[in-house]
Amino acid sequence: MDEQEKQSKIKRSLKYSIVDGAFYSAMVGFGESFFSAFAVFLKATAIQLGLLTALPQLLGSLADIYSTKLLKVFKSRKRFVAMFGLFQGWIYIPIALVFFFGDLQVWHLIAFVCLYTITGMLINPIWHSWMGDLVDEKERGVYFSKRNRVIGFVSFITFLLGGYLLEQFSGNTLTQYIGFAALFGLALFMRLGSFIYLTKKYEPEYDVEHGLNLSIKNFFRDIKANNFGSLFYYLTWMNFSVYLAGPFFTAYMLYDLGFNYLVFAVVTGVSIISKYLFMPWWGKSSDKYGTRKMLTLAGFLMPAVPLLWMLSPNMTYLILIQIYAGFAWAGFELTSANFIFDATNTEQRATYVAYFNVFNGIAIFIGAGIGSLIVKYNHVFASSILLIFLMSFIARYAVSFIFLPKLKEVRTVQSISYKDLLLNIFTVRAVRGAVYSIMTFRKK
Repeated sequence: MDEQEKQSKIKRSLKYSIVDGAFYSAMVGFGESFFSAFAVFLKATAIQLGLLTALPQLLGSLADIYSTKLLKVFKSRKRFVAMFGLFQGWIYIPIALVFFFGDLQVWHLIAFVCLYTITGMLINPIWHSWMGDLVDEKERGVYFSKRNRVIGFVSFITFLLGGYLLEQFSGNTLTQYIGFAALFGLALFMRLGSFIYLTKKYEPEYDVEHGLNLSIKNFFRDIKANNFGSLFYYLTWMNFSVYLAGPFFTAYMLYDLGFNYLVFAVVTGVSIISKYLFMPWWGKSSDKYGTRKMLTLAGFLMPAVPLLWMLSPNMTYLILIQIYAGFAWAGFELTSANFIFDATNTEQRATYVAYFNVFNGIAIFIGAGIGSLIVKYNHVFASSILLIFLMSFIARYAVSFIFLPKLKEVRTVQSISYKDLLLNIFTVRAVRGAVYSIMTFRKK
């Protein structure tokens, strides 16, 4: 294959990846996003809600260790990602059927969500390795912000449609269940669409037998003094801090605030669309000013979110907070993902991401477990959830203050002060970025 043909295949594959991402995000919008709401419908306890979020992440992260070994069986990153993605979609069938499992409904839901998450997380390091070879390092910020913008738009629409659909079925227990079953059926079909476009993508040459084979001991030895190590410790502790409160926002809205499914979908969906409308600004700024600079900025904006949620239960206020949350999380998610690409090479990436996911899963499990216990036994605040919001806020800021100064930029980028970056956010340029995002949905 000559270079021109290869570049043509890569260009088509990057377009297919956006379509695949759109189908995948529709699956998440109709299905995964409503797992916690389904658990609340099944009368899950605080401990069960914590486990529903934390245990799948833990088991999925531990399974990541075997992703590179399984890759040798499949002999192809493309085949590996496509087949596990297809299997993940079919798991929506048993998830929908747990309603008929009597007193063990929630426990069966947790078990099937574990299997669903394990399957998805096995894909993660292999997908990162594959996409790292397709996207030029100088264009990562722009490309992934464009891809994430489309994903966010689809997530927002499907999530709102899901909430509207559930509200239409909000009668007795059986009709509510039919609403959830319909959503999970739609999610399955969306995953089938994702599978089709995954199989269309081109896979650059990759020797699965000679990837980096690294023990955990040697992994920690290698990252002890390098940039990936600093990022590893920062994101691991940040995920612990985030998941102190993360599993309980849904319960807070549905239990404590008494939101119906449509209001729940609107409030949650606002952060989704806000996140992806602001992706272009974060992506372009990351390419221009460096991933480290932008991650640091996001790392000091995002931790305020749980504190802001404590200040008022008013729906209009919470929608405004969700716009801010979407903006901050857009920067955090995009820049942390791109920093992983910057801090690893092709040989390292799959193995490093696998170990990274393992320890992040452990951190998430511990954080959500501690949060669950605090919710169950807290009698300090009027709401049993507000204390963990406060604790999560404090922990997030502490982690950013400790670890962000240790990160180093790996590319040659344009210098800018944080003062000018902040001015950039609150001037017309940031607003134009969001408006441009809305307009270009029709063009692309």
